[in-house]
Amino acid sequence: MNTDFIIKALDLELFTPLMSLDQSALAAVDARWVYVDSVPGFPCRVSLVDAQVGERVMLVHFFHHDSTSPYRSSGPIFVREQAKTANLSVNEIPEVLSQRLLSLRGYSAHHDMLEAVSAQGEQVKGVIHQIFANPEIDYVHIHNASPGCYSCVAYRAESY
Repeated sequence: MNTDFIIKALDLELFTPLMSLDQSALAAVDARWVYVDSVPGFPCRVSLVDAQVGERVMLVHFFHHDSTSPYRSSGPIFVREQAKTANLSVNEIPEVLSQRLLSLRGYSAHHDMLEAVSAQGEQVKGVIHQIFANPEIDYVHIHNASPGCYSCVAYRAESY
């Protein structure tokens, strides 16, 4: 079975309507602007890079697993003000993942979690290939393990 994958960032278009809102309007949708004061610590889910000190990022509540299953899930994410949607190659691991402890969760086409593995960033590529060796796995959500927040998703390359 082919285990090649492609990691997809969130599309900037999802957040464009929020970018021009003031703080009170953002608060009404569970979001706010914050300034980066340390690196790493503010990983952008659109560009898949760590924001730099002084950069402004939006902290927003996001349904990253908006499925009709008991595994439906949401949480806080960061989006850089000047983000551009990352466009990765097959089997490419973005730097934002390479230096973190990660939780990888393999889901079926019915959105049921079938596998869950923790791995250090440098092991992620091999772990994704191992998860996709299971033919029942449709996609893999990648989370930052310590805070538990969503990072990105890997799909089987043949799906794209």
